[in-house]
Amino acid sequence: MTRFIRILLVIPFILGLFSLLVGAAIGERNASSEIHVLRVDGTIVPVMQDYIDRGITKAEEENAAAVVIDLNTPGGLLDTTENIVDRILEARVPVVVYVNRWAGSAGTFITMASHVAAMSPGSRIGAATPVSGEGEELPETYQKKITEDTAAHIRGLANMRGRNQEAAVATVAEALSFTGKEALGIEPLTDAHKEVLETEKGYLDPPLVELYAKDLDSLIGKIDGVQVEVGGEEITINTEGYHKNANDMNFIERFLLAISNPNIAYILLSIGSLGIIFELSSPGTFVPGITGALSLLMGFYSLSILNAYWAGILLVFLAFALFIAEVFTTTFGILTAGGIVSMIAGALILFSGGPSAFSLNVDWWVIAVVVIGVVAFFVFAIQAVVRTQRGKQPTGADGLTGMTAEVRTTLDPKGIVFIHGELWQAILDEGQAEPGEEVIVKEVDGLKLKVSKKGE
Repeated sequence: MTRFIRILLVIPFILGLFSLLVGAAIGERNASSEIHVLRVDGTIVPVMQDYIDRGITKAEEENAAAVVIDLNTPGGLLDTTENIVDRILEARVPVVVYVNRWAGSAGTFITMASHVAAMSPGSRIGAATPVSGEGEELPETYQKKITEDTAAHIRGLANMRGRNQEAAVATVAEALSFTGKEALGIEPLTDAHKEVLETEKGYLDPPLVELYAKDLDSLIGKIDGVQVEVGGEEITINTEGYHKNANDMNFIERFLLAISNPNIAYILLSIGSLGIIFELSSPGTFVPGITGALSLLMGFYSLSILNAYWAGILLVFLAFALFIAEVFTTTFGILTAGGIVSMIAGALILFSGGPSAFSLNVDWWVIAVVVIGVVAFFVFAIQAVVRTQRGKQPTGADGLTGMTAEVRTTLDPKGIVFIHGELWQAILDEGQAEPGEEVIVKEVDGLKLKVSKKGE
Protein backbone atom coordinates (compact mmCIF):
# COMPACT_ATOMS: atom_id res chain seq x y z
CA MET A 1 0.00 0.00 0.00
CA THR A 2 2.83 2.39 0.91
CA ARG A 3 4.62 1.60 -2.41
CA PHE A 4 1.44 2.38 -4.34
CA ILE A 5 1.10 5.78 -2.62
CA ARG A 6 4.71 6.61 -3.45
CA ILE A 7 4.12 5.82 -7.11
CA LEU A 8 1.06 8.10 -7.14
CA LEU A 9 3.17 10.91 -5.66
CA VAL A 10 5.97 10.43 -8.23
CA ILE A 11 3.67 10.43 -11.30
CA PRO A 12 2.78 14.17 -11.11
CA PHE A 13 6.46 15.01 -10.81
CA ILE A 14 7.31 12.94 -13.89
CA LEU A 15 4.45 14.48 -15.87
CA GLY A 16 5.54 17.97 -14.87
CA LEU A 17 9.13 17.31 -15.90
CA PHE A 18 7.94 15.90 -19.24
CA SER A 19 5.80 19.01 -19.85
CA LEU A 20 8.76 21.27 -19.16
CA LEU A 21 10.95 19.36 -21.63
CA VAL A 22 8.29 19.43 -24.34
CA GLY A 23 7.67 23.12 -23.73
CA ALA A 24 11.37 23.85 -23.95
CA ALA A 25 11.63 21.93 -27.20
CA ILE A 26 8.63 23.77 -28.67
CA GLY A 27 9.94 27.09 -27.43
CA GLU A 28 13.31 26.38 -28.99
CA ARG A 29 11.63 25.56 -32.29
CA ASN A 30 9.43 28.65 -32.25
CA ALA A 31 12.32 30.86 -31.19
CA SER A 32 14.51 29.73 -34.08
CA SER A 33 15.52 32.63 -36.33
CA GLU A 34 17.52 30.64 -38.87
CA ILE A 35 16.54 31.68 -42.44
CA HIS A 36 17.51 29.28 -45.23
CA VAL A 37 17.90 30.93 -48.63
CA LEU A 38 17.57 28.95 -51.88
CA ARG A 39 18.54 30.64 -55.15
CA VAL A 40 16.44 29.46 -58.08
CA ASP A 41 17.81 31.19 -61.16
CA GLY A 42 17.02 29.52 -64.49
CA THR A 43 14.66 27.09 -66.15
CA ILE A 44 12.53 24.87 -63.92
CA VAL A 45 13.88 21.38 -64.64
CA PRO A 46 14.22 18.20 -62.53
CA VAL A 47 17.59 19.16 -61.03
CA MET A 48 15.94 22.37 -59.77
CA GLN A 49 13.20 20.27 -58.19
CA ASP A 50 15.78 18.12 -56.39
CA TYR A 51 17.60 21.23 -55.17
CA ILE A 52 14.44 22.80 -53.74
CA ASP A 53 13.44 19.52 -52.10
CA ARG A 54 16.89 19.19 -50.54
CA GLY A 55 16.81 22.78 -49.30
CA ILE A 56 13.36 22.51 -47.71
CA THR A 57 14.24 19.17 -46.11
CA LYS A 58 17.39 20.64 -44.55
CA ALA A 59 15.40 23.60 -43.21
CA GLU A 60 12.86 21.21 -41.69
CA GLU A 61 15.60 19.16 -40.04
CA GLU A 62 17.16 22.28 -38.53
CA ASN A 63 13.80 23.79 -37.45
CA ALA A 64 14.46 26.94 -39.48
CA ALA A 65 12.16 29.94 -39.04
CA ALA A 66 11.53 30.00 -42.79
CA VAL A 67 12.83 29.07 -46.23
CA VAL A 68 13.20 31.94 -48.70
CA ILE A 69 13.27 31.00 -52.40
CA ASP A 70 15.03 33.77 -54.31
CA LEU A 71 13.25 33.22 -57.64
CA ASN A 72 14.14 34.32 -61.17
CA THR A 73 12.81 32.02 -63.90
CA PRO A 74 11.30 32.26 -67.39
CA GLY A 75 9.40 29.00 -66.92
CA GLY A 76 10.06 25.30 -67.34
CA LEU A 77 8.55 21.85 -67.30
CA LEU A 78 4.95 21.50 -66.17
CA ASP A 79 5.32 18.18 -64.36
CA THR A 80 8.44 19.42 -62.55
CA THR A 81 6.59 22.58 -61.52
CA GLU A 82 3.73 20.52 -60.09
CA ASN A 83 6.20 18.46 -58.04
CA ILE A 84 7.79 21.62 -56.63
CA VAL A 85 4.35 23.04 -55.78
CA ASP A 86 3.45 19.82 -53.97
CA ARG A 87 6.70 19.95 -51.99
CA ILE A 88 5.99 23.52 -50.87
CA LEU A 89 2.45 22.59 -49.82
CA GLU A 90 3.81 19.68 -47.79
CA ALA A 91 6.62 21.70 -46.15
CA ARG A 92 6.78 21.72 -42.35
CA VAL A 93 8.38 25.17 -42.32
CA PRO A 94 7.09 28.44 -43.85
CA VAL A 95 8.18 28.88 -47.49
CA VAL A 96 8.59 32.46 -48.70
CA VAL A 97 9.04 33.17 -52.43
CA TYR A 98 10.86 36.38 -53.32
CA VAL A 99 10.39 37.16 -57.03
CA ASN A 100 13.73 38.65 -57.97
CA ARG A 101 13.11 40.02 -61.49
CA TRP A 102 10.92 37.34 -63.10
CA ALA A 103 8.37 34.67 -62.19
CA GLY A 104 7.28 33.60 -65.65
CA SER A 105 4.82 30.75 -66.27
CA ALA A 106 6.14 27.99 -63.98
CA GLY A 107 7.44 30.64 -61.58
CA THR A 108 3.90 32.00 -61.16
CA PHE A 109 2.70 28.62 -59.83
CA ILE A 110 5.64 28.36 -57.43
CA THR A 111 4.92 31.87 -56.14
CA MET A 112 1.22 31.13 -55.67
CA ALA A 113 2.05 27.99 -53.68
CA SER A 114 4.24 29.84 -51.17
CA HIS A 115 3.08 30.78 -47.68
CA VAL A 116 4.31 34.34 -48.25
CA ALA A 117 4.88 35.90 -51.70
CA ALA A 118 6.98 39.01 -52.26
CA MET A 119 8.18 41.04 -55.25
CA SER A 120 11.35 43.04 -55.86
CA PRO A 121 11.57 46.41 -57.64
CA GLY A 122 11.26 45.99 -61.42
CA SER A 123 9.99 42.43 -61.11
CA ARG A 124 7.07 40.84 -62.95
CA ILE A 125 4.87 37.79 -62.63
CA GLY A 126 2.48 35.94 -64.96
CA ALA A 127 2.26 34.79 -68.59
CA ALA A 128 1.56 31.25 -67.42
CA THR A 129 -0.37 30.00 -70.45
CA PRO A 130 0.83 26.52 -71.53
CA VAL A 131 2.39 26.65 -75.00
CA SER A 132 4.46 24.31 -77.15
CA GLY A 133 8.23 24.37 -77.08
CA GLU A 134 8.52 27.09 -79.71
CA GLY A 135 5.79 29.26 -78.19
CA GLU A 136 3.08 28.61 -80.78
CA GLU A 137 -0.45 27.69 -79.75
CA LEU A 138 -1.37 24.05 -79.22
CA PRO A 139 -4.24 22.39 -81.17
CA GLU A 140 -7.52 24.04 -80.13
CA THR A 141 -9.08 21.08 -78.30
CA TYR A 142 -5.95 20.18 -76.44
CA GLN A 143 -5.17 23.85 -75.73
CA LYS A 144 -8.54 24.24 -74.04
CA LYS A 145 -8.10 21.07 -72.02
CA ILE A 146 -4.63 21.86 -70.68
CA THR A 147 -5.49 25.54 -70.09
CA GLU A 148 -8.59 24.66 -68.07
CA ASP A 149 -6.62 22.22 -65.96
CA THR A 150 -3.77 24.61 -65.20
CA ALA A 151 -6.25 27.45 -64.56
CA ALA A 152 -8.07 25.30 -62.00
CA HIS A 153 -4.75 24.43 -60.39
CA ILE A 154 -3.64 28.04 -59.95
CA ARG A 155 -7.15 29.09 -58.82
CA GLY A 156 -6.96 26.50 -56.07
CA LEU A 157 -3.53 27.74 -54.96
CA ALA A 158 -4.69 31.37 -54.90
CA ASN A 159 -7.78 30.42 -52.90
CA MET A 160 -5.70 28.43 -50.42
CA ARG A 161 -3.39 31.39 -49.78
CA GLY A 162 -6.11 34.07 -49.87
CA ARG A 163 -4.85 35.73 -53.03
CA ASN A 164 -6.68 37.20 -56.03
CA GLN A 165 -8.15 34.21 -57.85
CA GLU A 166 -9.31 36.16 -60.93
CA ALA A 167 -5.86 37.65 -61.51
CA ALA A 168 -4.18 34.28 -60.95
CA VAL A 169 -6.47 32.55 -63.46
CA ALA A 170 -5.92 35.39 -65.96
CA THR A 171 -2.18 34.68 -65.96
CA VAL A 172 -3.06 31.26 -67.38
CA ALA A 173 -6.22 31.83 -69.43
CA GLU A 174 -5.22 35.23 -70.86
CA ALA A 175 -1.44 35.16 -70.41
CA LEU A 176 -1.58 38.35 -68.31
CA SER A 177 1.54 39.64 -66.58
CA PHE A 178 1.71 42.04 -63.65
CA THR A 179 4.45 44.28 -62.36
CA GLY A 180 5.48 43.89 -58.75
CA LYS A 181 3.47 46.90 -57.61
CA GLU A 182 0.42 45.87 -59.67
CA ALA A 183 0.56 42.39 -58.14
CA LEU A 184 0.76 43.93 -54.68
CA GLY A 185 -2.23 46.19 -55.36
CA ILE A 186 -0.37 49.48 -54.83
CA GLU A 187 -0.17 50.49 -58.49
CA PRO A 188 -3.23 50.97 -60.74
CA LEU A 189 -4.08 48.39 -63.36
CA THR A 190 -4.00 49.29 -67.04
CA ASP A 191 -7.27 49.61 -68.94
CA ALA A 192 -6.40 46.43 -70.86
CA HIS A 193 -5.96 44.51 -67.62
CA LYS A 194 -9.24 45.82 -66.20
CA GLU A 195 -11.04 44.82 -69.39
CA VAL A 196 -9.68 41.28 -69.26
CA LEU A 197 -10.41 40.96 -65.54
CA GLU A 198 -13.87 42.49 -66.08
CA THR A 199 -13.50 44.79 -63.13
CA GLU A 200 -13.96 48.48 -62.46
CA LYS A 201 -11.51 48.39 -59.58
CA GLY A 202 -8.36 50.34 -60.23
CA TYR A 203 -6.22 48.02 -58.10
CA LEU A 204 -5.98 44.29 -57.41
CA ASP A 205 -8.02 43.56 -54.30
CA PRO A 206 -7.07 41.16 -52.83
CA PRO A 207 -3.53 41.29 -54.28
CA LEU A 208 -1.54 38.48 -55.90
CA VAL A 209 1.33 38.85 -53.43
CA GLU A 210 1.68 40.15 -49.89
CA LEU A 211 4.97 42.04 -49.74
CA TYR A 212 7.21 44.36 -51.72
CA ALA A 213 10.89 44.45 -50.69
CA LYS A 214 13.93 46.15 -52.18
CA ASP A 215 16.26 43.30 -51.25
CA LEU A 216 16.46 40.01 -49.37
CA ASP A 217 17.38 41.51 -46.00
CA SER A 218 14.48 43.94 -46.25
CA LEU A 219 12.14 41.04 -46.98
CA ILE A 220 13.36 39.03 -43.99
CA GLY A 221 12.69 42.02 -41.75
CA LYS A 222 9.16 42.39 -43.13
CA ILE A 223 8.14 38.77 -42.56
CA ASP A 224 8.95 39.00 -38.85
CA GLY A 225 5.73 38.36 -36.93
CA VAL A 226 3.77 37.21 -40.00
CA GLN A 227 1.38 34.37 -39.19
CA VAL A 228 1.03 31.52 -41.70
CA GLU A 229 -0.60 28.12 -41.68
CA VAL A 230 1.87 25.27 -41.98
CA GLY A 231 0.60 21.70 -41.87
CA GLY A 232 -2.74 22.84 -40.46
CA GLU A 233 -1.08 24.75 -37.62
CA GLU A 234 -0.78 28.53 -37.21
CA ILE A 235 2.88 29.55 -36.99
CA THR A 236 4.34 33.00 -36.37
CA ILE A 237 7.53 33.63 -38.30
CA ASN A 238 10.28 34.97 -36.05
CA THR A 239 13.23 36.68 -37.76
CA GLU A 240 14.44 38.83 -34.87
CA GLY A 241 18.22 38.55 -34.75
CA TYR A 242 18.04 36.24 -37.76
CA HIS A 243 20.94 34.31 -39.23
CA LYS A 244 20.82 33.94 -43.01
CA ASN A 245 21.96 30.53 -44.23
CA ALA A 246 22.64 30.55 -48.00
CA ASN A 247 22.03 26.97 -49.13
CA ASP A 248 23.33 27.22 -52.69
CA MET A 249 23.49 24.50 -55.31
CA ASN A 250 26.45 22.13 -55.09
CA PHE A 251 28.81 21.57 -58.03
CA ILE A 252 26.91 18.59 -59.46
CA GLU A 253 23.58 20.42 -59.29
CA ARG A 254 25.06 23.48 -61.00
CA PHE A 255 26.57 21.29 -63.73
CA LEU A 256 23.35 19.37 -64.35
CA LEU A 257 21.41 22.64 -64.42
CA ALA A 258 23.85 24.10 -66.94
CA ILE A 259 23.36 21.23 -69.39
CA SER A 260 19.60 21.07 -68.71
CA ASN A 261 19.11 23.85 -71.20
CA PRO A 262 17.59 23.57 -74.70
CA ASN A 263 20.44 25.56 -76.26
CA ILE A 264 23.13 23.51 -74.52
CA ALA A 265 21.36 20.25 -75.38
CA TYR A 266 21.30 21.17 -79.08
CA ILE A 267 24.97 22.20 -79.03
CA LEU A 268 26.01 19.01 -77.22
CA LEU A 269 24.07 16.89 -79.72
CA SER A 270 25.85 18.62 -82.61
CA ILE A 271 29.34 18.45 -81.06
CA GLY A 272 28.84 14.80 -80.15
CA SER A 273 27.83 13.89 -83.69
CA LEU A 274 30.80 15.76 -85.15
CA GLY A 275 33.23 14.05 -82.80
CA ILE A 276 31.97 10.55 -83.56
CA ILE A 277 31.99 11.21 -87.32
CA PHE A 278 35.54 12.60 -87.20
CA GLU A 279 36.74 9.58 -85.21
CA LEU A 280 35.13 7.15 -87.68
CA SER A 281 36.64 8.97 -90.67
CA SER A 282 40.09 9.10 -89.11
CA PRO A 283 40.45 6.18 -86.66
CA GLY A 284 43.07 6.36 -83.94
CA THR A 285 42.84 10.04 -83.09
CA PHE A 286 40.82 9.18 -79.93
CA VAL A 287 40.34 12.77 -78.68
CA PRO A 288 37.48 13.61 -81.09
CA GLY A 289 35.86 10.25 -80.39
CA ILE A 290 36.05 10.59 -76.61
CA THR A 291 34.85 14.20 -76.76
CA GLY A 292 32.01 13.19 -79.06
CA ALA A 293 30.93 10.28 -76.89
CA LEU A 294 30.89 12.42 -73.71
CA SER A 295 29.01 15.21 -75.49
CA LEU A 296 26.40 12.77 -76.78
CA LEU A 297 25.91 11.23 -73.33
CA MET A 298 25.43 14.65 -71.73
CA GLY A 299 23.23 15.73 -74.64
CA PHE A 300 20.99 12.68 -74.30
CA TYR A 301 20.68 13.31 -70.54
CA SER A 302 19.59 16.88 -71.23
CA LEU A 303 17.22 15.81 -74.02
CA SER A 304 15.62 13.15 -71.82
CA ILE A 305 14.83 15.43 -68.88
CA LEU A 306 13.58 18.16 -71.23
CA ASN A 307 11.22 15.67 -72.89
CA ALA A 308 12.68 16.20 -76.35
CA TYR A 309 10.85 14.79 -79.34
CA TRP A 310 12.56 11.85 -81.07
CA ALA A 311 11.53 13.30 -84.42
CA GLY A 312 13.70 16.34 -83.74
CA ILE A 313 16.68 14.19 -82.71
CA LEU A 314 16.34 12.01 -85.83
CA LEU A 315 16.17 15.08 -88.07
CA VAL A 316 19.45 16.35 -86.59
CA PHE A 317 21.09 12.97 -87.22
CA LEU A 318 19.66 12.94 -90.75
CA ALA A 319 21.31 16.31 -91.34
CA PHE A 320 24.73 14.87 -90.45
CA ALA A 321 24.12 11.87 -92.71
CA LEU A 322 23.37 14.22 -95.62
CA PHE A 323 26.51 16.26 -94.91
CA ILE A 324 28.63 13.09 -94.97
CA ALA A 325 26.98 11.93 -98.19
CA GLU A 326 27.82 15.31 -99.77
CA VAL A 327 31.52 14.73 -99.06
CA PHE A 328 31.62 11.38 -100.87
CA THR A 329 29.32 12.27 -103.77
CA THR A 330 29.01 15.06 -106.31
CA THR A 331 25.61 16.67 -105.92
CA PHE A 332 26.77 20.30 -106.22
CA GLY A 333 25.42 21.22 -102.78
CA ILE A 334 21.98 19.60 -103.00
CA LEU A 335 22.66 17.26 -100.07
CA THR A 336 24.23 20.08 -98.08
CA ALA A 337 21.12 22.21 -98.58
CA GLY A 338 18.98 19.27 -97.46
CA GLY A 339 21.17 18.82 -94.39
CA ILE A 340 20.81 22.48 -93.43
CA VAL A 341 17.02 22.32 -93.76
CA SER A 342 16.92 19.08 -91.74
CA MET A 343 19.13 20.50 -88.98
CA ILE A 344 17.05 23.67 -88.62
CA ALA A 345 13.79 21.69 -88.66
CA GLY A 346 15.14 19.32 -86.02
CA ALA A 347 16.05 22.23 -83.75
CA LEU A 348 12.62 23.80 -84.15
CA ILE A 349 10.65 20.71 -83.17
CA LEU A 350 13.21 19.32 -80.70
CA PHE A 351 11.36 20.78 -77.69
CA SER A 352 7.87 21.26 -79.08
CA GLY A 353 6.71 19.37 -76.02
CA GLY A 354 3.21 20.74 -75.63
CA PRO A 355 1.92 19.36 -72.32
CA SER A 356 5.31 18.95 -70.73
CA ALA A 357 6.47 22.52 -70.94
CA PHE A 358 5.34 26.09 -70.38
CA SER A 359 8.09 27.51 -72.60
CA LEU A 360 11.24 25.77 -73.87
CA ASN A 361 12.97 26.37 -77.16
CA VAL A 362 16.32 26.65 -78.92
CA ASP A 363 17.24 30.26 -79.64
CA TRP A 364 17.49 31.27 -83.29
CA TRP A 365 21.00 32.64 -82.93
CA VAL A 366 22.15 29.30 -81.45
CA ILE A 367 20.63 27.43 -84.41
CA ALA A 368 22.38 29.78 -86.85
CA VAL A 369 25.79 29.49 -85.16
CA VAL A 370 25.60 25.69 -84.89
CA VAL A 371 24.47 25.19 -88.51
CA ILE A 372 27.17 27.51 -89.87
CA GLY A 373 29.82 25.80 -87.74
CA VAL A 374 28.77 22.30 -88.77
CA VAL A 375 28.64 23.18 -92.49
CA ALA A 376 32.08 24.80 -92.26
CA PHE A 377 33.44 21.70 -90.55
CA PHE A 378 32.22 19.41 -93.30
CA VAL A 379 33.37 21.74 -96.08
CA PHE A 380 36.92 21.98 -94.77
CA ALA A 381 37.78 19.32 -92.17
CA ILE A 382 36.07 16.23 -93.56
CA GLN A 383 37.11 16.99 -97.15
CA ALA A 384 40.72 17.39 -95.99
CA VAL A 385 40.58 13.99 -94.27
CA VAL A 386 39.10 12.33 -97.36
CA ARG A 387 41.70 13.91 -99.65
CA THR A 388 44.43 12.59 -97.40
CA GLN A 389 42.97 9.10 -97.42
CA ARG A 390 42.59 9.14 -101.21
CA GLY A 391 46.13 10.43 -101.81
CA LYS A 392 49.31 8.36 -101.80
CA GLN A 393 50.25 6.69 -98.57
CA PRO A 394 53.31 7.99 -96.71
CA THR A 395 54.50 4.45 -95.91
CA GLY A 396 55.29 1.34 -97.97
CA ALA A 397 57.01 0.98 -101.30
CA ASP A 398 54.56 3.17 -103.19
CA GLY A 399 55.27 6.06 -100.88
CA LEU A 400 59.11 5.98 -101.16
CA THR A 401 59.38 7.81 -104.50
CA GLY A 402 60.82 11.27 -103.98
CA MET A 403 62.07 10.57 -100.46
CA THR A 404 65.64 10.90 -99.18
CA ALA A 405 67.74 7.82 -98.33
CA GLU A 406 71.13 7.51 -96.59
CA VAL A 407 73.90 5.51 -98.29
CA ARG A 408 75.21 2.71 -96.05
CA THR A 409 77.54 0.91 -98.50
CA THR A 410 79.20 2.49 -101.52
CA LEU A 411 76.91 2.81 -104.49
CA ASP A 412 79.00 1.93 -107.57
CA PRO A 413 76.38 1.78 -108.94
CA LYS A 414 74.83 -0.88 -106.62
CA GLY A 415 74.83 -0.82 -102.86
CA ILE A 416 72.70 -0.53 -99.69
CA VAL A 417 70.70 2.50 -98.53
CA PHE A 418 68.73 3.19 -95.34
CA ILE A 419 65.24 4.66 -95.60
CA HIS A 420 62.17 4.63 -93.32
CA GLY A 421 63.91 2.40 -90.77
CA GLU A 422 64.72 -0.24 -93.43
CA LEU A 423 67.74 -1.29 -95.53
CA TRP A 424 67.14 -1.45 -99.27
CA GLN A 425 69.22 -2.51 -102.25
CA ALA A 426 69.76 0.49 -104.49
CA ILE A 427 71.13 1.30 -107.94
CA LEU A 428 72.68 4.72 -108.56
CA ASP A 429 71.83 6.10 -111.97
CA GLU A 430 75.13 7.95 -112.43
CA GLY A 431 78.49 8.22 -110.74
CA GLN A 432 79.36 6.93 -107.27
CA ALA A 433 78.03 7.67 -103.75
CA GLU A 434 79.96 7.06 -100.53
CA PRO A 435 78.50 5.94 -97.17
CA GLY A 436 76.81 8.82 -95.32
CA GLU A 437 75.76 10.65 -98.47
CA GLU A 438 72.09 11.27 -99.20
CA VAL A 439 70.33 10.17 -102.37
CA ILE A 440 66.83 10.66 -103.75
CA VAL A 441 64.56 7.71 -104.62
CA LYS A 442 63.48 8.06 -108.25
CA GLU A 443 61.70 4.75 -108.73
CA VAL A 444 60.80 1.53 -106.91
CA ASP A 445 61.63 -1.55 -109.00
CA GLY A 446 60.39 -4.57 -107.09
CA LEU A 447 62.71 -4.88 -104.07
CA LYS A 448 65.27 -2.44 -105.44
CA LEU A 449 65.38 1.35 -105.46
CA LYS A 450 66.61 3.45 -108.35
CA VAL A 451 68.26 6.54 -106.86
CA SER A 452 70.07 9.73 -107.85
CA LYS A 453 72.47 11.94 -106.00
CA LYS A 454 70.84 14.73 -104.08
CA GLY A 455 70.81 17.94 -106.08
CA GLU A 456 70.99 16.26 -109.48
